[in-house]
Amino acid sequence: MSEIDIQISVEEGPWPSEDDLLVMSERVLFAAAEFLAKEEGQPFPDTEPELSLVFTSDEEIRAINAEWRNQDKPTNVLSFPAFPVVPGKMPGPMLGDIILAYETLEREAAELGKTFDAHLTHLLVHGFLHLFGYDHMETEEAEKMEGLETRILARLGLSDPYGDDPV
Repeated sequence: MSEIDIQISVEEGPWPSEDDLLVMSERVLFAAAEFLAKEEGQPFPDTEPELSLVFTSDEEIRAINAEWRNQDKPTNVLSFPAFPVVPGKMPGPMLGDIILAYETLEREAAELGKTFDAHLTHLLVHGFLHLFGYDHMETEEAEKMEGLETRILARLGLSDPYGDDPV
């Protein structure tokens, strides 16, 4: 599997620096990509695929959520695949966009008793899986996606995000 070209944009909120976010995102998303390739047989393009990460505020993500999903409320993460993709099939050269909201992420981490970085790691993995066609709308899909998230996070030294063991 080739590397992934990750483009970072910090738009709003007290996020860490773009350099720090890039280092963390590369570690997390490269591990997720390696897992998908080796454990799930996910193919990757021969050339380095691209994805963008947008770090923003609840206000901004609320507007995006309202426009694209008809849900006028903030959410923790939104993913927009660049091309329609089915799990296990070849993605396009541009994977898509993952958008994260600082306030929601911070609040959820506190409510879950997890560190900010642990919850951010989970949401990066969650958003990344959406770019490969994984979803959680139906029970069977949710079980598959949550299982993948749990296994990827375990490789990154984090506990099951759907269990009771906070990190």
